Parts: sequence; C-alpha cells; structure tokens
Amino acid sequence: MNDHVPAMTLSERADALEEHMMHELERIVVKSALFNLADGKMSDETAALLARNPGKYLVMKEDPRLPKMPEKPALIDYFKCRFASTSHLLQSAALAKKAGHSEKVIMACLLHDVAVAGFIRCDHGYWGAQMIEPYVDEEISWAVRTHQALRFFPDESVGYQYPEAYTKWFGPDYTPEPYIVDEYRRARDHKHYMTARLITLHDLYSFDPDARVDLDEFTDIIGRNFKQPKEGLGLDSSPSAHMWRTMLWPTRFL
Repeated sequence: MNDHVPAMTLSERADALEEHMMHELERIVVKSALFNLADGKMSDETAALLARNPGKYLVMKEDPRLPKMPEKPALIDYFKCRFASTSHLLQSAALAKKAGHSEKVIMACLLHDVAVAGFIRCDHGYWGAQMIEPYVDEEISWAVRTHQALRFFPDESVGYQYPEAYTKWFGPDYTPEPYIVDEYRRARDHKHYMTARLITLHDLYSFDPDARVDLDEFTDIIGRNFKQPKEGLGLDSSPSAHMWRTMLWPTRFL
C-alpha cells in the first residue's frame, strides 16, 4: 500500500516526465544556467545527467523535439518554427498597416517583441534591437530598442496612457528603473521617436485572443525591409548571428 507516500506536486510530475523523455532521446539535453535560474536553481546538472545516461552523447546541434529548420533559415522560418507565440506581433503589425503607417513602422511593430517570442523577456527591447540590427534599417532597430522605455510613459499627442495592465501585473507602486527613465528622456527628442511611440500604441491593443492574422500578409514587407543573409539567418557572420543560432539550436551544449 502507498497510503503514506506523499503525492507528487505538479512541478515534481513535470520533472519526472521530463526525465522520462530524456531517456527516450538519443542524445542528452542539458539545460542552460539561465534556464535553471528561471526555475530558482543555481546548479549544473551535466555530471548527473551523464551518470544516469551512460553511453549517450550531448546534443551539439538539432534538438529532435523541435520543428526542423531549413538548411538556410529565413526570418519567416523562425516565426513558424522557433517563436513561442506570434499572435501579438502579427496583431501589432496589422494595426499599424491598417492605420496607414510606413513599412518601417509596420516592420518595427512586427519585430518589437521578437526577443520575448524567441529569446528572453528581461530587457527584451535591447535584446531584440541587437538581434535585428544588422538586417534592418536603423530606424527599425532603434524603435524596437526604445519602445521598452517609452511604454512606461504616456504621450497625450497619440492618445497613449500608462497601461492599466501594468498596474495589474506589476502593482500600483512599481516605478521604472533609472536606466529606463534615462532612456525615455534621451528618446523624446530623437528623430525616430514617433516610430518607437507608435510601437507602444499598437502594442497596447494587440492582445485579442480571438484575432487571426496571417504571417503571409507581411511577406512582401519582410522581403523589402529585412536583409536575409545568403548563408541563412544565424549562419552568417553578423554581430548578432550567434543570437539566432541560439534559437536555432537552443539546447546545443557548447
């Protein structure tokens, strides 16, 4: 009888399932330090995983659990095969397009949360701008970087108010960190200020769970405004190619 065996928590059941799946794989997947920190763990599981899986090798390229990417991936392939969620990005771009804004504004809206969708949340504006900087016009990457700061500050000229959702999510006493305030002050007089501000405006109304926007609607805009490397996005030698490779092979050991 197991009457006195405590029931497994949801987290423990998830860990057990993951352990089972790990044994089914031909190669061992090791979580990164950042992944473990997100779970409140400061540990390196490599030695333990190798001990539990004698004779197996570590993943050094594709993760078989993920959709297979083309040999020379393009931005659209990342949208389809690596980004966790694209609805918000597509809705934002669709609103900018409907409002008659330029292709650069539409592209900035389409990519404004690219880091959240495929990489990381913290400082996502900065990460996102770095990811796309070699491939887009400076106006687009600057706007993506700066929207992170602008979203915390209202602008009556375009009807943007501090989002009620932020009060709900972060609490009524939350105030942006000094570096965010400084970024906002620098941005106000910048020549591309309005592009970044329009991101925040369309960002605010792009969380409709029932909205359906097709990525194909933006194929031509992407083609004209994103410089696809001939080697494949992430396989070129740009300063941010390694960030795309991290999404291409997120569990590669080294």
